[in-house]
Amino acid sequence: MRYIRYAFLAVIAVVLVAIAAANREAVSLQLLPEGLADIAGWNFMIELPLFLVIFASVITGLLIGFVWEWMREHKHRAEARRQKNAAQNLNREVEKLRGEKHKGKDEVLALLESNG
Repeated sequence: MRYIRYAFLAVIAVVLVAIAAANREAVSLQLLPEGLADIAGWNFMIELPLFLVIFASVITGLLIGFVWEWMREHKHRAEARRQKNAAQNLNREVEKLRGEKHKGKDEVLALLESNG
């Protein structure tokens, strides 16, 4: 299974290198369209190779998706935490009640009754 994973990662690396080699031309990225830039009086512009723009866009999209999913699942994690705390409280109460039930009895007999 490890070799399949390495082969898959190697194929992805080759594809990414091929995309980078095919898209080396510089493109200019502007913060605002020309009409809005004229109204605002300024516009941020940067020249980058196209493959960097592509890779940065994919990575940004993945990060936005991960954060969105993490926020969406918050209610499930909170409910699981509440259930875990409730189970721990119940276990503590059961142990307390077992201790009260077997108070004053022989320890060996108490163990046998609680396990049986």
